[in-house]
Amino acid sequence: MKRKIAVLPGDGIGKEVAGGAVEILEAVAERFEHEFTFEYGQIGGAAIDATGQPLPDETIELCKSSDAILLGAVGGPKWDSQPTHLRPERGLLKIRKDLNLYANLRPISYFSSLSEASPLKQEIIEDVDFIIVRELTGGLYFGKPSERTIFEGKEAVVDTLFYQKEEMRRIIELSFEIASQRQKKVTSVDKANVLESSRLWRETAEEVAKNYPDVTLEHMLVDNAAMQLIRNPRQFDVVVTENMFGDILSDEASVLTGSLGMLSSASISVDGPSLFEPIHGSAPDIAGKNVANPLATILSAAYMLRLSFGMEKEAEAVEKAVHSVLDSGFRTIDIAGNNTESLSTEEMIAEVKAALLNEVAI
Repeated sequence: MKRKIAVLPGDGIGKEVAGGAVEILEAVAERFEHEFTFEYGQIGGAAIDATGQPLPDETIELCKSSDAILLGAVGGPKWDSQPTHLRPERGLLKIRKDLNLYANLRPISYFSSLSEASPLKQEIIEDVDFIIVRELTGGLYFGKPSERTIFEGKEAVVDTLFYQKEEMRRIIELSFEIASQRQKKVTSVDKANVLESSRLWRETAEEVAKNYPDVTLEHMLVDNAAMQLIRNPRQFDVVVTENMFGDILSDEASVLTGSLGMLSSASISVDGPSLFEPIHGSAPDIAGKNVANPLATILSAAYMLRLSFGMEKEAEAVEKAVHSVLDSGFRTIDIAGNNTESLSTEEMIAEVKAALLNEVAI
């Protein structure tokens, strides 16, 4: 099978971890006799330096002509002084809008070999397996006006939270579709006791639920959800929420695995290529030091194989290789703990590749 993959390394450690995922995808192609071609584009700070824009038109055209997109990370203090519309993060927001990447899927699962890396007790995190479904193209991050202003002669600021009901409906429907293939439970997270947008969100969830009688719907306020993620994460199956809440809660959920470096994600398009990336940032403090954890990006590549290419056995092979490496005690510094020797980024990639090409791991 032939597939074209757009690779957007971005900034900081994005170049290192994206390169590792490409290496693993090349190993998949070798092992399973596929043909993957990789074409590179610019996004974020690197794109600003090269073109003056956080997302040049050439990158969008590359993505639209590809079967899937692999993204590293964007941002860093180098560009903090840029005006808002030229910040690296604007490249992320623009690519989501331009490609209609309306849904972000972030699976949260328990790695038994990493139980000691989590600050939570094992009895709390053991057997955790849920997915956060985050709306990605609406809400505060895209609402207008969003600006500094003067109000009654004093400096002020306004951000606008705007949603169309249809935007809410399509993401909630997706969460029910996913839940119908899992444990048949949807937890809809909102702030309906305060926000009008959340009240419409809750009403829409109730309407959608009528079409899925086998799926249980529960509502949870976002502050309680933040507490329950740490107190009793096993209660969740599919969590669906709006853009900002999903951003915060999914980062909080990383504590369950012990590191942001372990969590993959997929951003699903309505009618074009989907985008796959780790949930961590560009980590400029460790960029270029060959110590970043590449596993989240490698697992994002596995997600790509499964969701975009329908390559289930290939995706499982990558995931088994990652688990095999962790079970063997190999760690990067973020998950190593005090008494464990850590591998470099390149060494961890090599271990996963070796496990993947070993038929026993497959």
